[in-house]
Amino acid sequence: MGEGPRDSFAGHRFADAALLRQAFTHRSAGSPHNERLEFLGDALLNLAIAEQLYARWPKADEGAMTRARAELVRESTLAGIARRLELGALLILGPGEMKSGGHRRDSILADAVEALIAAIYLDAGFDVCRHAVLALYEPLLSALPPLHQVGKDAKTRLQEWLQARQLPLPTYTLLSETGDEHDKTFHVACTLAEPPLAAEGDAGSRRAAEQRAAEAVLGMLPA
Repeated sequence: MGEGPRDSFAGHRFADAALLRQAFTHRSAGSPHNERLEFLGDALLNLAIAEQLYARWPKADEGAMTRARAELVRESTLAGIARRLELGALLILGPGEMKSGGHRRDSILADAVEALIAAIYLDAGFDVCRHAVLALYEPLLSALPPLHQVGKDAKTRLQEWLQARQLPLPTYTLLSETGDEHDKTFHVACTLAEPPLAAEGDAGSRRAAEQRAAEAVLGMLPA
């Protein structure tokens, strides 16, 4: 998992193991499940991210901050955090969801992250919760695009960066498709000729996988 023991996430070790178990329990596995925690976690996450954007972008207007927050808290971003934490292996799912690959589904992974945030809040209070959110989001917050690019997706930002320097456009290559027809995972590579860089991305659609690969390449480019 990369975050320490299985009772420790984003620098917080749980005192109440039952809260952590509930955060990872999907409704298909019975009650208590994580839907109420997800509801609370969504609000806590939005508050913590809004507070950070307000502090980091003193000249941003409401629209820019709203668009940036939407990108940071959307399902695909949360699912990416879940995969980084390897939460899929910790999810408690009913037999049907297990069989259909629910531990790989973006919506279920995203819900688990929101539920985890709420569980940290209930276990230790808002200050600890805020610290945990920042620990989870620091790479994404540090990589925020300039204000004038907020709202543009990664492929657009990468294309504009290359065009501004009269460099060749990227190529996107589908490396593999795995999973059942209704629950596929696409693995895509984004490759630059100049500067010579490449990165890969996984997602539930080819377009989303291309976006993730482009985002990874953007993170490699010189400032």
